[in-house]
Amino acid sequence: MEFVKSHGLGNDYIVLEKNKIDFILNEKNIRLICNRNMGIGSDGILVFEKINDNEFAVRIFNPDGSEAEKSGNGLRILAKYIYDYGFTSQKEFFIHTLGGRVKANIIEEKNNKAKCIEIEMGKVTFNTKEIPVNTEEEELVDKELEIDHEKIKITCLSIGNPHCVFFVDNIDEEKIKKLGPTLENHPLFPNRTNVQMVKVISPEKIEIRIWERGAGYTLASGSSSCAAVSAAYRKGLVNNYVEVLMPGGELKIRINKDWTVNLIGPVEEVFKGQFSEEFWEKLKEI
Repeated sequence: MEFVKSHGLGNDYIVLEKNKIDFILNEKNIRLICNRNMGIGSDGILVFEKINDNEFAVRIFNPDGSEAEKSGNGLRILAKYIYDYGFTSQKEFFIHTLGGRVKANIIEEKNNKAKCIEIEMGKVTFNTKEIPVNTEEEELVDKELEIDHEKIKITCLSIGNPHCVFFVDNIDEEKIKKLGPTLENHPLFPNRTNVQMVKVISPEKIEIRIWERGAGYTLASGSSSCAAVSAAYRKGLVNNYVEVLMPGGELKIRINKDWTVNLIGPVEEVFKGQFSEEFWEKLKEI
């Protein structure tokens, strides 16, 4: 069982080819593979298959065994794998996710390997039924919510996966780690939600911290960056082209007139390898 591990700004994923998996990829196996002490260790697993030279499909698994609809970093990682390993010779191609079809564009190479990738992430919606959010209100934009005896204003949206954004004057990592799990599992969100703490630095730059659904505190996230910029743009705080600063690095986000979003950022392969026979047997037993 061969695999490749790559990261986008410290957010790492293991790539597996669907037709090579000969064990049941269940919740326990996913947790074990992603475990940083007893497995390979990662923020998730990408299981992909080729449809044709221009179309691919992926399932995205979180380290807790749940499945994600979309991941900006994961999609860049997969696009690099597809291009670097010769599954296509085209620099533009499509990837189907549970959250919709996205377009990948290889915009920079080094030594014939993809270095920087642009992903057309799809269209943002603030409609609560589409996110979804358990409320009768059509939208939740700057909605006051009391969490752990603290009042914050949240903005909810989806870009194929759900997000809850709140704004602060100063970044506080302990605060996102405290509020993140409460918001992720709040009754408002039937499918749970990703959470972003956002500080607006200028109309062209923001800083964020991320609590990722099914993964917890995360160094970087592509879809979270898209969500944070979309919420800030909706509130009139930023322009339509914004640099997003995270502990793992920087991404660039563009909001188009039709509310589709483009994500631009680097990706790096860390290593490739094989499951040992002992580990492979353990996965087959679970």
